[in-house]
Amino acid sequence: MEREVLVTGVGGQGIQLLAKTLALAATREGRYAMLAADYGGEMRGGPSKAGVVIGDAPLMALPILPSAWSAIFAHHRHSEGVEGRLRTGALVLANTPLVDPGAFRADLRVFAVDAMARAKGAEAPNASGFVLLGAYNALTGLVRAGSLVSAMEELLPPYRRQHAAANARALEAGAQALEGVAA
Repeated sequence: MEREVLVTGVGGQGIQLLAKTLALAATREGRYAMLAADYGGEMRGGPSKAGVVIGDAPLMALPILPSAWSAIFAHHRHSEGVEGRLRTGALVLANTPLVDPGAFRADLRVFAVDAMARAKGAEAPNASGFVLLGAYNALTGLVRAGSLVSAMEELLPPYRRQHAAANARALEAGAQALEGVAA
């Protein structure tokens, strides 16, 4: 099994931390993972993209992905070209209302989550990226939910550790958003 995910959004949405968390969770579970980050120089609002490849054996795909099995669209800005890299039947997670789930090709499996509303509901208003990651993982089952929480906690720098509990709630809120939905 080898799965690729493209993540796209804007700086400040947690795109890079989301991707690193997924990759670290997979490696902590004994699988192989590669990550490629691509982001603009701006702190907030600039382009932010990442590619993660996870597999059960040494990886064949590079994290610079010409095609992918899935994608997370956190924002419509700076997402050009990502949809065109998705293979037929690819899974797409769209962050509504920032991304219109109806605007994607008909051959994609599109799921929608209002990550900002879910994050606020979980009393984690700055953790919409983790809501998306929780929802994505609920759809794909790539890693155990507890592995995401552990990886997130490990990756948080000391000056952000106070957000760990809120981030964990956001991961759970994302998973609950698509609970029972068949991918």
